[in-house]
Amino acid sequence: MSQLVLRLKAIGNSELAWRFRTSPPVIFATVVLVVLVFCAAAANLIAPHNPFDPATLNIMDARLPPVWIDGGSSTYLLGTDEQGRDILSTIFYGMRVSILVGIAAVAFSMTIGVALGLIAGYLGGWVDTIIMRLGDIQLSFPTIMIAFFIDGVAKIVMPIGMREEMRFYVVILAIGVADWVQFARTVRAATMIERRKDYVAAARISEVGGFRILLAHILPNTIGPVLVLATLGLGVAILTEAILSFLGLGMPPSQPSLGTLIRAGNDLLLSGEWWISLFPGAALVLLVLAVNIVGDWLRDVLNPRLR
Repeated sequence: MSQLVLRLKAIGNSELAWRFRTSPPVIFATVVLVVLVFCAAAANLIAPHNPFDPATLNIMDARLPPVWIDGGSSTYLLGTDEQGRDILSTIFYGMRVSILVGIAAVAFSMTIGVALGLIAGYLGGWVDTIIMRLGDIQLSFPTIMIAFFIDGVAKIVMPIGMREEMRFYVVILAIGVADWVQFARTVRAATMIERRKDYVAAARISEVGGFRILLAHILPNTIGPVLVLATLGLGVAILTEAILSFLGLGMPPSQPSLGTLIRAGNDLLLSGEWWISLFPGAALVLLVLAVNIVGDWLRDVLNPRLR
């Protein structure tokens, strides 16, 4: 117990903790991010309604305005959509899907990028050339085009009955394939520096295998930049998923994300039901902004040149 207390005190007295305490915008963004993630994770516990249970929906409550506008109901604080679903509840559930897709896509792209970056930086030569040229080709195609291609291939390969169920994984694949290059380039550059250091040479002399050198010695020294990229990439991945869903290439109505909710409400903007798309859009902006602020702070803290 005493060791745990000492470790907590050491963390509290560290430079990282001090820089965090002296950055009010970062503290505010972190609090907002924690609240949003909690609301998404505990949506089934704290959401006022279950918007995806048909037995609880009442079509007579469709398109109700927020509670502070004439015609609103205290049962639905932010109003309802065209199906009578509570907007606040759909935001909680939709945000959960957006965050899960973002985290899974970043994890997928990070795994591919880190592995290829380690191999390219350590082996060099023609292996490095091939991997980096593949990255250059990858960067020449926008994410939307890659998503269109992967979505088209998935529709051809998968049976009709499985397309909607597998859309979650298709979106993750589309975003992950489009974003691996930045991880690969960052890890490759760090690996090329680390492989020339004395501890790597000592490991080779000791006949340590190349795979073990990569995982046990070089990889830990690239974690800092990778974590920064992953944090910043999370916001980009969430935003990309929202764009894809808005264009009809993302999550299906049975698993709506924030982008799907914005798209559904966009068709009703001209009829006056602005709250159906405005509130999910505001939640998306708040979520991505909080992630980006925390990511920028991590980049500044972990990069000595920016201090």
